Amino acid sequence: MEACKRCGRKLKTPKSIEVGYGASCKQKHDEEEAEFLKRQITIYEELAFQEMVGQC
Repeated sequence: MEACKRCGRKLKTPKSIEVGYGASCKQKHDEEEAEFLKRQITIYEELAFQEMVGQC
């Protein structure tokens, strides 16, 4: 049996084994990933900010 990538418990269902996470760990992982992605900016946003700051 494979282990959960988050907590290390043994995975029992075929879907969990395929995904690599148990149900609750998958939900937590997805929430954390969404929060991480919300905080990311593109290089274009950074360049625009640098340009704005440089003009002040």
